[in-house]
Amino acid sequence: MNHTHASSETDNFRLLIVAMYAASFIAFGFVVDSPEKIVRGLIEILTTRDALLTDYIGVGGVGAAFVSAGLLTLCSSLVYYLSGAKISGASVACLFLVLGFGLFGKNLLNVWFIVIGVLLYARFKGEPFSTHINTAFFGAALAPIFSEILFSTSLTPPVSLPLAVAVALLLGFVLPPAASQLFKAHMGFSLYNMGFTAGIVGTLIVALFKSYGYVPDPVMVWARGNNVMLGVFSLAVFSSMIALGFYLNPFVLPKMKGLMALPGQSPTDFIALAGFDVTLVNMGLTGLIGTAYVLIVGSDLNGPTIGAILTIVGFAAFGKHPRNILPIMVGVFVGSLGKPWAISDPSIVLAALFGTTLAPIAGRFGWHWGIVAGFVHSSAALSVGQVHAGLNLYNNGFAAGIVAAVLVPVIMAFQPKQDQDDKTARPTPALSPD
Repeated sequence: MNHTHASSETDNFRLLIVAMYAASFIAFGFVVDSPEKIVRGLIEILTTRDALLTDYIGVGGVGAAFVSAGLLTLCSSLVYYLSGAKISGASVACLFLVLGFGLFGKNLLNVWFIVIGVLLYARFKGEPFSTHINTAFFGAALAPIFSEILFSTSLTPPVSLPLAVAVALLLGFVLPPAASQLFKAHMGFSLYNMGFTAGIVGTLIVALFKSYGYVPDPVMVWARGNNVMLGVFSLAVFSSMIALGFYLNPFVLPKMKGLMALPGQSPTDFIALAGFDVTLVNMGLTGLIGTAYVLIVGSDLNGPTIGAILTIVGFAAFGKHPRNILPIMVGVFVGSLGKPWAISDPSIVLAALFGTTLAPIAGRFGWHWGIVAGFVHSSAALSVGQVHAGLNLYNNGFAAGIVAAVLVPVIMAFQPKQDQDDKTARPTPALSPD
């Protein structure tokens, strides 16, 4: 009984930290824009199409985008609290993903029926919703389908609204079993399993759309000119994570070294293995690396890039650390050099940031294979978006799932048999709490 109470308090503390960062987004939004402009911007965000690439900063302004993302994450945190879910590394990753994609693609309107669909699946299976809650919020990758049906068809609202609701509920219902099965294809070497799943499901949905004569129009909204303001905010947020980690435990550095020795193959819960203090330091460091990359290559800090950086930060609780993400980023950078796109182009920058989903390949097989994975991903990520028409927000997760499913068996073919068994089946050791 005491253990359960202590565990609950620990979960509540972690959830509180996430909620505080969500609240900081709201506060930042009201600092940079007036309430009137934020309200107008929120209406624009809620009623726009959300297919890739729709930067909410470009749609409703900086203030509205950050307030929208913060509110969505606070609401999601409340759902986690009410469900009694354990706040593990996967949960932290999921909530920061909600915060990041709250800047481009997910909003207070389009995510909930997918979440309810997963809830209905849990009820159908006779299982608590808390066991599927991460799938529910990860599954909001397909939220643009709801908006696409509701706002961009010639259907009248009496038809489009119930159709959008029904499709979103169905998507939520099928995602849990599909994700469980498709995980086997990449064996946890791509951390964004739901991106892979949503890509396949989204491809089927778009095929259905096209078979009835509806082809979703491409979207490209990419805000520019906010690097100083958003750079200062990002620096403050990620530095505070490092400071908080050291505040909770001044002696985190030895454990940080141990964390970076972990390969990160999913599922690897850094909070359970190393502690929340060390994980916070890791989150802050990876956030600074992601921000630095965007600025060094001369790209833009905006909704999509900050969303991608926050995805790295979230998964720094569940598989990513500086040692295994850098080879992937280098690989994408090298791969972009021979292409007809600049390294600062949106798709290339996002491939470098989101492509860190392949970090376990570098962690398990070495930095050189990480560079190869990033190199291949730099091409795959630019091609697969056409098949789901941008209605899967985790386009890079879809591409990376394909890359991992093909590349990992090839890598293993070069490994000695015993080494293969070790790399795919060896349990991840817990780090010493000392």
